[in-house]
Amino acid sequence: MLRLLVSLIVFVLFIGPPQAQESGLQAVLQNNQKAVERASRKTVDPLLDALVASRSPAVPQFLEKWRAKDVWLNQKDGLFYYLKSEKTDPVTLVDIETGEAVGTAPKDDMKQLKPNSGVREVLASALVRFQLQADDKARRIAAVSAIERSAEPQHLDALRKAAAAEADAELKLRMDRLVRLLAIRFDPDPAQRVAAIRSFASNTAVDVRAALNPLLATTIVVADKMPEGVNLARRLTPGANLSTEAAYDLLVEKGLAPAKLTRDVRDKALLAHLQNENVAGIPRAELNTEAARSEAYALLAENGLVPPPVTQAEIREALEAHVFLEVYAESDATVTNAARESLASIENRVDLYRSIDLGLDALSLASIYFLAAIGLAITFGVMGVINMAHGEFIMIGAYTGYVVQQVIPDYTISIIVALPLAFLIAFAAGVALERLVIRHLVHRPLETLLATFGISIALQQLAKNIFGTQARPLTSPAWLDGAWVINDVISISLIRIAIFVLALGFLGLLIFILTRTRFGLEVRAVTQNPRMASSMGINPDRINMLTFGLGSGIAGIAGVAIGLFAKVTSELGSAYIVQSFMTVVVGGVGNIWGTLAGAGMIGSLQKVIEFLNPSNTLAAQTYMIIFIIIFIQFRPKGIIALKGRAAGD
Repeated sequence: MLRLLVSLIVFVLFIGPPQAQESGLQAVLQNNQKAVERASRKTVDPLLDALVASRSPAVPQFLEKWRAKDVWLNQKDGLFYYLKSEKTDPVTLVDIETGEAVGTAPKDDMKQLKPNSGVREVLASALVRFQLQADDKARRIAAVSAIERSAEPQHLDALRKAAAAEADAELKLRMDRLVRLLAIRFDPDPAQRVAAIRSFASNTAVDVRAALNPLLATTIVVADKMPEGVNLARRLTPGANLSTEAAYDLLVEKGLAPAKLTRDVRDKALLAHLQNENVAGIPRAELNTEAARSEAYALLAENGLVPPPVTQAEIREALEAHVFLEVYAESDATVTNAARESLASIENRVDLYRSIDLGLDALSLASIYFLAAIGLAITFGVMGVINMAHGEFIMIGAYTGYVVQQVIPDYTISIIVALPLAFLIAFAAGVALERLVIRHLVHRPLETLLATFGISIALQQLAKNIFGTQARPLTSPAWLDGAWVINDVISISLIRIAIFVLALGFLGLLIFILTRTRFGLEVRAVTQNPRMASSMGINPDRINMLTFGLGSGIAGIAGVAIGLFAKVTSELGSAYIVQSFMTVVVGGVGNIWGTLAGAGMIGSLQKVIEFLNPSNTLAAQTYMIIFIIIFIQFRPKGIIALKGRAAGD
């Protein structure tokens, strides 16, 4: 036992303990010191493998420092350090594993490691590999994001290995997708590229199209005969799919034909041969026309003093002696064929998605027009009143929402409060207008139109006096911010969706009121035949008042909804009054379903015209009005005509 103890002490004193840092960063660098000092593309790979095997958490930082030329070798003790500052002497040494200062050394003892550009490129790739294989998921995600922003060929293999070993399912899908995108650009195997291209045949993402489009980039090539081994896109024929001027300019650019005589070249040649105020025997004073200058140049050419101008016959001969080709920059035909097929499939899907997106926009606009017009449809249908102040009830609702938000800062609660309050205020304003003005002008449509038009102007001026001319903000709640994004083509804002839901809610509510309540029965009776309704004990005057108030109140709610995405000004309502009247007239006066159909028709028509002519919205309005005028000629009672005795009034 004593002998064993003595042997152990001798081993510790003379041989030393097991190296604690044998697998550490410094130990790996010591074992590969020459590979670090004299790094090259050939010698750096074994070193990187050893660094990976060490599993040291300090390796990524070392690679970053080494690539940035911030690693130093102490020539006295042979260890590698970072420096706290290069400008001091002695310099402060920083341990490459702990990052802590471990002493000082004379600056002359320190040797800076300066890897060349090839080694730095390898280090950058290795650094990505370390980041992709990091234990911290956030670092792996950051590495993938960095590759997505700026991909390089060396990232492909590292990403493939990382994707194969990735445990997180969501991140693995993202890595696999990025591998396929990089394979399209960088994989040396055409079969792998074709497989990656075809895997995206139904994907409309922008980054996919950005990866595929460069594969079909072409250049125009000219040669004296058909070249071999080129990936031909198509053959070009001067005068058909390639202009003769462009074709000949290409020949001149390639040095295959003499340049055409330009005016500048001609005039410079004449000046160069000006002698005694004459050029080829022609006095300088006579060279004041293009014909005279061309004649002088021709005389110089006959004497062999200048190159003769190229004739049309020579141009035709030069063009016929060469072939013009449009050649893919990508040399492999299987790759370009796959890219062309995939892009064609993608474009078909994009067109389909654009149509769907246009339909959603039209549906959204139709819901706005429905909300703005339904109140007008009710009053117009029941009372036959052309209310030009209807837009101002929309404005009243929008300003009500603004005032409520000044009192209640919580946007969600303020909108919930503003909707019923806007209805009540607009309802009261509508009842007041009906009692004070409208009922005194029954069966006098021209006077009603003029009176309500004047009230419209008065209400706009009153709003300017109270709130000023500056637009007021009506802010939507945070949960209505953003958009519902289905893919890179189809998206619709959440506010538009909320307005669509609100319009559907009001449609259901109005149908319930008009078909399931006594008030609705009385409204329909007055609409169909006011005299008969009066003889049955219904008070048409009361129904007119309540109906006008109801229509005005709905306009107030529409104002809150519209104010969430439009500017709240005194002119807010006037921007929707024309569309509201068109919606009512086209759909069918006094019919809810007709108003819905009219809103859908006008919203769709406006969006289609704007899509065909996006740079001129005024033209869209003009074309839409012309179409509606023509439509009314063939169907004067609207899409869904009113039935009953009142239909003939």
